[in-house]
Amino acid sequence: MEQRHLGRTGLRVSRLGLGTLNWARDTDEQEAAGQLKSFWEAGGTLVDTADIYSDGGAEYLLGRLLEGLVPRHDLVIATKAGSVLAPDRRVDGSRRHLLAALDASLERLGTDYVDLWQLHAFDPDTPLEETLQALDLAVATGRARYVGLANFSGWQLAKAATWQLAAPGVRNRLASAQLEYSLLQRGVEREVLPAAQDLGIGLLPSSPLGRGVLTGKYRHATPADSRGASEHLAPFVAPYLDETASRVVEAVSTAADGLAVTPLQVALSWLRDRPGVTAPILGARTAPQLRASLSVEALSLPDEIRRALDDVSAPVHHYPDHNWSTL
Repeated sequence: MEQRHLGRTGLRVSRLGLGTLNWARDTDEQEAAGQLKSFWEAGGTLVDTADIYSDGGAEYLLGRLLEGLVPRHDLVIATKAGSVLAPDRRVDGSRRHLLAALDASLERLGTDYVDLWQLHAFDPDTPLEETLQALDLAVATGRARYVGLANFSGWQLAKAATWQLAAPGVRNRLASAQLEYSLLQRGVEREVLPAAQDLGIGLLPSSPLGRGVLTGKYRHATPADSRGASEHLAPFVAPYLDETASRVVEAVSTAADGLAVTPLQVALSWLRDRPGVTAPILGARTAPQLRASLSVEALSLPDEIRRALDDVSAPVHHYPDHNWSTL
């Protein structure tokens, strides 16, 4: 699998990442092992997790698999901290919470360091400089090699990245930003993506297949074994089952028929090769689903198909978005 630099850093990662959101919940240890082995054998290196996935279960499961299945040094392990599974507060960006969360992640993962440590969300109640200081301390103490952000808006990302660039050698450049991005969700193109490109931050799109909708599986009905039929995941899929999404899915399916490939391959190839994107994060539930996504490595979309998909999925830009002069 092709390797890419993560933002304006020396860290190289595979251009597809393996997500673990479903691990220890919908994906058991045997399936997770099959996914990790298939990913590694395909040349994949970037494995993404978080301290709240399955309430720590995803990290623990990944740590168990690292004991003998795949060499630790072959992988770029990324995890996140800051989200809190509690009804009273969703985000805690305090230095106290973040560093304690990182130590707990390292223990579950069974490793001395993570390659990439990311803030899971912006905390409006904690001074941003305190939150970012936790990232610098993590690198300074060897617990993290690189740092990044997730789910930050355009202005939040730009403010954080600029702060980190203000004192080179003291603060650590942000390497990554992880946000949802797909043919069904192009909101990051308005402000986040231009800011990331200008500041040298690599984008790691989550839900690259529109929460599974871009595979075409929901075109005529909701499969009984799909997320859309799952009690706890149906609300996650529902926003992408409207008429607007349906038009995009039909266009993807038409392109797939013309190329003799699958809608999944078309949608994933489109996103993987977007400007500013480093590596979409694949959130497969089973090993066969993951292998289907990994098959996209050999596919590059013709320019005319890429332009047609751009047009059918184009987001509506309003003043004062970055391309205001074209409105």
